[in-house]
Formats: sequence, C-alpha cells, structure tokens
Amino acid sequence: MNGLSDDSQTLSLLAFTAIATVTLLLCVMTGPDRDDLDEFYTGYNSLSPLRNGMAIAGDYISAATVLGTGGVIAIYGYDGIVLALSTALSLMLLMFLLAEPLRNAGRFTMGDAFARRMPGRSVRITACLVTLAALLPMMLVQLAGAGQLLSFILGFSGESVQTGCIIGLGALMISYAAIGGMKGTALIQMLKMVMLLGSGAVVAALLLNRFDWDPGALFGAAARQSGEGDAFLSSGLWFADGPAPELDMISTQLAVVLGGACLPHVTMRMYTASSARQVRRSMSWAVSTTALFVLIITVVGVGATALVGRAAVVQADPQGNSAYLLGSRAAFGAGMSTAETFLFTTVTAAVFLTLLASVAGMILACANSLAHDVFATRLRELSGRHEMALARISALAVGIPAVLLATLAQHRSLQPLVTFSFCVGASALAPALVYSLFWRRYTRTGLLATLIGGTLSVLLLMPGTNLVSGSPHSAFPEADFNFFPFTTTGLATIPLGFAFGWLGTVASGGRAGAEHRRRYEAVEAWILAGATRKW
Repeated sequence: MNGLSDDSQTLSLLAFTAIATVTLLLCVMTGPDRDDLDEFYTGYNSLSPLRNGMAIAGDYISAATVLGTGGVIAIYGYDGIVLALSTALSLMLLMFLLAEPLRNAGRFTMGDAFARRMPGRSVRITACLVTLAALLPMMLVQLAGAGQLLSFILGFSGESVQTGCIIGLGALMISYAAIGGMKGTALIQMLKMVMLLGSGAVVAALLLNRFDWDPGALFGAAARQSGEGDAFLSSGLWFADGPAPELDMISTQLAVVLGGACLPHVTMRMYTASSARQVRRSMSWAVSTTALFVLIITVVGVGATALVGRAAVVQADPQGNSAYLLGSRAAFGAGMSTAETFLFTTVTAAVFLTLLASVAGMILACANSLAHDVFATRLRELSGRHEMALARISALAVGIPAVLLATLAQHRSLQPLVTFSFCVGASALAPALVYSLFWRRYTRTGLLATLIGGTLSVLLLMPGTNLVSGSPHSAFPEADFNFFPFTTTGLATIPLGFAFGWLGTVASGGRAGAEHRRRYEAVEAWILAGATRKW
C-alpha cells in the first residue's frame, strides 16, 4: 500500500491523462514542416537562452536522477548528497570545457562534431552505435520506471497492467520525438522543469517548516531515523560492504561527472544555440536550474528518512526509488486537505512528466543519429523531406525495441543499466570529445579506438560488478559471477578510454598524425573560437 487516499489516486490519474493530452498537442502544434531539417533537428536555433537552458536541464535531470538519486540520499545520506552534487558538477564541466566547441563543431548530432575534422562513414556509424549503446539502457530504466510509478501511485500491482502502461507510455514518448522534433521536446522539457522545480520547492519548504526551518534539526532527525546514527552523515555508508569503499566512491563520482556531461541527448542541445554567446548563457541557466534542483532533492530525500524512516523507504523499494514521493507525501502530515492533495498530485504529475520527457529526448537523440549519420550520409542525394521521414521512422526503430525490452526487464534491478550508460559516456564519449576538440594530432584510428575500446571495456567489466550479481539487490541476486571489485567501472575504463585514443593515434604513424594535424588546424578557429560555421 502507498498510503494514498482514493481521491489522491483518482486525481493523479486525471492529471496524468491531462498531461499526456496537452504535451502531445504541444508537439503537434510545434512540429516542423515535412522538409525542414533545421527546424526538426535544432528548432531553427530559435530558443532563448532561458528556454534553451531549461531544456538542457530537463534533458539532464532524468527520472533516474529524480527517483534514483533521491533514493540514494534517503538511504545513504551523505554519500547520496555527494552524488547529487556531482550531477551539478558534471553540467559545469560541460559548460566550461565542451559546450562552445561542441556547438561550433557540430550541426545536428555528435557524429557531426567528430566528422568536422575526420570525415568518413566509419566515424559517423561508430558514433551512432555508441550513441545507441549509451542511451538505450537508460531508456529501459525510464520506461520500466513509468510502469512502477503508476503502480505505486494508483495502487495496482498486476504485471499485465504494468506491462500495458509501459507499452502505452512508450508509444506516447515515441510520438513526442517523431512529431515534435527538437522544438516540441524542448517545450515538454521546459514544462517538466517548471512543474518539477515549483512543486519540489513547495515540498522542500514544507519539510523545513516541520523542523522550524532548522536544517540541522532535519539532518539530525534523519540520522536517528536511519538506524545508522552518525554514519548516515558521514562518507562511506553507500559502499561500506565493498573491499575498497573510498575507491568505489571515486569511481562512481568519475562516472557521473564525466559521463553525465557527455551523454548524446544532453550534448545535442548545444546545437540549438545560435551563437557561442547564446550557448554560454543557456548553460548558465541550465547549471543554475540544476543546482536549485539538487538542493530540493537533498531536502526531500533527507526529509523522507526523517519523517518516514529508512526502513520504510527500503521496504517500499530496495533501491529507494519511491523516496521522493514518500518524502513529498510525508511533508503534508497524516491527513491532507484538498489543497494539499492537489499539490501532491502536482508532484506526482511532475515525476510522471519527467519520465515522459526524459525518454522522448533520448529517442530523439538516437533517431537523429541513426537518420543523419547512417542513412543520410550514405544517400547523398537524399532530400530534406526524405531525411525527416527517415528520422521519424528511426524514432520507431529505436523506441519499439526499447519498449519491448523494458517490459521484459521491469522486475529486475535496473541500476546496472543506468551505471552502464554513465560509464560509456565517461569512458568512450568523454575521451573522444576531449581529444577530437583539443588534440591536434588525433587521428581517425585514434577516434575509433577510443569509441570502440571504451565501450567494449565497459561492456566486459560491467557484468562483473555487484550491481549485476553477488548481492541481494543486484539484477541477478540468485547468481554470483562478481569479479570486479567496484560498483562502477569508471576507475578502470576511463583511463582505458584515453589510453586507447592515444595508442590508436600513435599506431597511425607520423604521416597520418601530420595529415590530421593539418586538417585540425584548418578548422581550429571554427571549433575553438566559433569564427564561422560552414557545412
């Protein structure tokens, strides 16, 4: 039982239906013309810095962040707060290091950014494959989470009903990407952030008010209710059962900071800015918005432990994914008035919209890469109208398998999939972007070695972590083939990703290095200074 009244459940269902209807209408109304590629891929660079920044933050703050990070805060305290801060730090890294060069180098996709200095189908196809490898696992998590959320809020537990919810919501998310394009999904992301920040700020204020606006009292109550005492407010609780908790924490933070900044559905928003100045201002809004949400989710997560108790949070969901909703519900006390019921419904609707918007952005990034990097570059005479049709068909080609896989994986622990996505971003995409944007000698062989080697190293090591087997909360708790000592692979695979790029470049030979250096110098002013952007 979730403790919600029949009125709350009915109101939540009505709110979910209204949101689905309104957002789909927004996509239809703002959808691009049938032959206008720039409108579909970038929305004509017409978003203001504030709106673009909100859209970037919306893509970055996924349901995994809202539910997963909130759960880690509620269960592990200090370690979860550090994880939340790492998400904001990741966006700051993107802002200061990669945002402007990415905007200057790319046009529609990450494949464009790589092909700016290293043209070729092999580069584009590999970029597309790594994009799919990084985003498909996270899509499964969001889709499966949609069914679990509706199950928790509406109080049903039938497997067939959850499966039906996943299929129905998956169809809706595919429609967002295929119909709305970049501008349509941006509007949904903005609406999501307004609802998420507005409702979250009110809940955080109510929680602080319960403790007389004394954060120390809030954290002290959470420590007592956690059953861990002072350990809840100290580092090490999250990875206490591992062989090297400090190194495990470092590995996780590296994966989050480097991986989150380089995931393709986030970096594609850089191409919607009309100038370097616009992308700087957009990122400023995105970082500020994300930092504000980190504060909100910290208060709500700690508040869930303080008012509900750590044991109740774990009982509702071993991963703590219900903590954000439990904390929001507890902020209102035992009996909710009509106004409080409406506010809690707004919270659940914001989380629901977060699930919809997150998957729509990921499907759009994958579909764009598949259509533009794989098909359009092969068919050089392809018209804009036909390429847009390909992009919409690609949204179906990506979304349908993701929905089907989510129905199969919904009852497993999906934390390994989230971790895999971040590790691929940190181990393959981050080294490739840093090298291709800033290293003059970097060669095509080095780029392919980075992307392929970094992704394969994560794929080989991830099954050996305790997220997959060897613990009661792993994806396969009945098995034990754990051979890797850390929860995430970042500590090993991030250095490997950079090493593969260096080795591939060295192995290319001095002549290839000199040729690629000349190519880079020809576009260096465009990439680093945005002198002009020609295609």
